[in-house]
Amino acid sequence: MTQEQQASPTLLAQDISNFIPHRSPMILVNEILSHQPDGLSTLIHITPQSPYFNESLNGVANYVCIEYMAQSIAALAGVEAKMQNQPIRVGFLLGSRKLQMHIPYFANGVSYRTQITRLYQEDSGLAVFDCAIFHEQTLVASANVNVFQPDDTHEYIKQSQTT
Repeated sequence: MTQEQQASPTLLAQDISNFIPHRSPMILVNEILSHQPDGLSTLIHITPQSPYFNESLNGVANYVCIEYMAQSIAALAGVEAKMQNQPIRVGFLLGSRKLQMHIPYFANGVSYRTQITRLYQEDSGLAVFDCAIFHEQTLVASANVNVFQPDDTHEYIKQSQTT
């Protein structure tokens, strides 16, 4: 659900692992930069220790951008959950539309900013986000990302297996 208030700087300063259901080494987003109703900005630092780092590229392949976007969406859901004193819930990446990648890889030693904006969300948990990744002010990747976050993940999976 959309929030009408912004998260406090103290909340946003917490480690990213407090907002997403991922655990190391699969946390790809380094920190939250800002929050606004229906949107979030995150930072990704590329180092040789980054998940999916490819030595032959001296960076991370461009197709990992979809996971950078998805984890930024998860971070927004986590911030909103924390603001409502709710637990962090698992969500599912359903797909993307209009994916554009303007660089062949995310370069070692460079930081990238991901900006996500919720375009639409149903009460069922289905949502669509406009996502963009920037190096400084240059757009390097963009997509509309479709996600689903059920109220009860275990019950949803159980029902999916029986139908």
